[in-house]
Amino acid sequence: MYINRDDLSKLPQRYRANLVNGIAGFKPVNLIGTADAQGRVNLAIFSSVFHIGASPALLGMIIRPAPNGTERHTLDNINQNPHFTINSLGTEMIAAAHQTSARYAQTVSEFDAVGLTPLWQADFAAPFVAESAIQLGMNVRQITPIRLNETLMVIGEIATLSIADEWVAEDGSVDLHSAGAIVVTGLDRYHQVDTGQRYAYAKPEYSARKLD
Repeated sequence: MYINRDDLSKLPQRYRANLVNGIAGFKPVNLIGTADAQGRVNLAIFSSVFHIGASPALLGMIIRPAPNGTERHTLDNINQNPHFTINSLGTEMIAAAHQTSARYAQTVSEFDAVGLTPLWQADFAAPFVAESAIQLGMNVRQITPIRLNETLMVIGEIATLSIADEWVAEDGSVDLHSAGAIVVTGLDRYHQVDTGQRYAYAKPEYSARKLD
């Protein structure tokens, strides 16, 4: 297959979405927990979380425009209560996590609808997912419109981090394989990760060297 920009624009919408999302490769997939000003909770699956920086500890995510004027509960909640949680997926959570992408009414808790458990921490104003092995509490620092496609980049700073000690090495690197983390390709194909290959910090005067 070889296509150019004009060809892409002429493809059916769903085909184009599957193609462009899939060709980008493996992506992290997480559950985003939020609550509105009245305490109503929302849980949504996202594959657009990315690292921005470590000092301060910033992560971003992309929120896409709502089709046909439908509501975006994650964004609505963040605008009312500028906190959210990022929660990892395990293999046993995939079906429930995927189901959170259904368009439930704002009055419906996705936690209840898909059978996951909201976990509240005393010092944080958004719900975590009790079943998740890795849980991040995020404070919203900036929301930036991306004019090219009317998406929004939400930047949050890590306020809390929960992960088992045995999954974090002495140098701070994280063993996502042992944590059971899941990744996604396209919009709906989920994968387990293997142990991967670690290499030493690259320098011009040395050849690439495996660490383990």
